[in-house]
Amino acid sequence: MGGVHWKRLELAALVLYAVVFYAVVIQRSLRLSHDYSGRLYGLRAGSLAGHLNDLSDAQWRNFRGNLPILTIVMGAFLILVNTLRYCYGLKGRGTALLWLILSLSYLCYLHGACVAFILLISSINYFIVKLFARNRYCTALIWSFNLSVLILNRVYEGYSFSLFGQKLAFLDNYRGTFRWHICFNFVVLRMISFGCDYCWTFHSSHFDHKKHMQRCEVCYSGKTCYFALQERGLTVDRYTFLTYLCYLTYAPLYIAGPIVGYNAFAAQAILQLEVPQKNYSFAQISFYGLRWIFSFLLMEAMTHFFHYNAFVVSRAWQQLSPFEIFIISYGVGGIETPENMPRCINNCHDLESFWKSWHASFNRWLVRYLYIPLGGSQRKLLSIWVIFTFVAVWHDLEWKLVSWAWLTCLFFIPEILVKSLSNKFQARSPFGMFIHREFKAIAGAVTISCLMVANLVGYVVGPSGIKVLISQMLGKDALPVLAFIFTSFYVGVNLCYIYVRLARITGDAPEEQVCDSNG
Repeated sequence: MGGVHWKRLELAALVLYAVVFYAVVIQRSLRLSHDYSGRLYGLRAGSLAGHLNDLSDAQWRNFRGNLPILTIVMGAFLILVNTLRYCYGLKGRGTALLWLILSLSYLCYLHGACVAFILLISSINYFIVKLFARNRYCTALIWSFNLSVLILNRVYEGYSFSLFGQKLAFLDNYRGTFRWHICFNFVVLRMISFGCDYCWTFHSSHFDHKKHMQRCEVCYSGKTCYFALQERGLTVDRYTFLTYLCYLTYAPLYIAGPIVGYNAFAAQAILQLEVPQKNYSFAQISFYGLRWIFSFLLMEAMTHFFHYNAFVVSRAWQQLSPFEIFIISYGVGGIETPENMPRCINNCHDLESFWKSWHASFNRWLVRYLYIPLGGSQRKLLSIWVIFTFVAVWHDLEWKLVSWAWLTCLFFIPEILVKSLSNKFQARSPFGMFIHREFKAIAGAVTISCLMVANLVGYVVGPSGIKVLISQMLGKDALPVLAFIFTSFYVGVNLCYIYVRLARITGDAPEEQVCDSNG
């Protein structure tokens, strides 16, 4: 009974601290946004009376501005495809052709004449894969070609038609409404996925479906989870040019994903077109839609009241106190697809769980096509440098992103080493379990602090602003702030552990604990 009483007191103290923490951060954030509103870039007239809207983030601004057309395109795509399938009894190849025509029409609206670049590069990749699939260096060739394309696209800013002759220069007047080489980063991931999946069909699969079914609740119930769709593989004849182009340009996933592997896409698009997906009921899909609407409205409210990103864009953070810098950095921080955000990123107490939950479909892609081929857990300390460098280059060719990647790897190494030692230590007594948990909470607080530093360098101050940041954060006035920050992270990590324990007791554990593709 004494232990239960102590745990309740501990939980009450942690929750009370968290409530005070968020009250202070929200109050200070509101004051900062109000006091600096006249000096921040990217603020626009808001839909809430008396509040400006922070539209300084290009990704959010473009998504928000194009949301009506995206909604129309998605709705029209689904209605047209399903209506024509029903009226004309289209199956397999017929539906894939219909998908391709509609998707290419959408791409023509987005990119205009630049669709020619997309089709040309995609075709070259397809023929490289088909010609060299049985060669032992095929995957290296695929990666080399796609990395070259990724870099050249950025260097030449999507190319100009005039580079290929003055007769084609007039096409530069018809480049569409959206820069094609920005969206093409996702296409590069799909081209690599197609190439590697096809090359691996000529080798024996290590996927044990029976063993997987025993530990996957979805597959055990008679359905098929995304991981099984991806890992089971396809026969060689399923890697056709039509399916390949359909996969690269599939309209609902084209701009921002989630990222689906070729095997998983083709298994649904070609083999099961006449059977709708069964894993999610209409009620579940409706609830997900309502949750999406709520998240969008919450984001709208956040950008009206808290102008975090505008401080970054305006470089106004240099005028703030160490505590205010912390607040700004805290704020910045038909086809079945994998969930991109399986749980709230604030419920992640280490780097590994953070990256499993942040753009989870990209994480799965990296695991399958980079982490495992590089040696998996046996070479983890080396492979993370390659993986995060690729992630930085994939996002953009900027030194601040490369700095972010290398700092993340540097901070990842202690976590990997501590975890390996922690797994060997099995606490049995209540006191030993307490010490073990406290040690993990402190380690988690250190990890979150490191992650914040890496994100500040990569997305806020850049390599050139490191000296300014260090001078402000190591001053006499900053020491109490640093202690407050670390204590807050320590409390947050402890609350994460309590949540995980409760989730395991109630059976509401996060998805990766039930069916983990990274294990």
